[in-house]
Amino acid sequence: MAKKKKLPIAYQPLGFILGWSSGWLSGLAFRKAWMAIRHEEDAPDALDRDRGWGEILLAAAVQGVIFSVVRSAVDRAGAKAIERSTGTWPTNEKGGRD
Repeated sequence: MAKKKKLPIAYQPLGFILGWSSGWLSGLAFRKAWMAIRHEEDAPDALDRDRGWGEILLAAAVQGVIFSVVRSAVDRAGAKAIERSTGTWPTNEKGGRD
């Protein structure tokens, strides 16, 4: 297995900020989506006794899709911004995250 190179120093603080903001943004998007789907403010939690399997798994699937899409979009935008400003793509490998 090839050893992964470190990201350029310029990307590290940006990556942290983007990671935090993508989590916040995806949480906001999920709350809005759940409100549109079920007309409820709170999505069910896995340990919510009063909710059924279908509802809990639907909420988890919707949340996972939204998180993944937002994270990928934010990561890609950050990488493109680094490439525009430094002329270098943040990683030398074709693969993604660990």
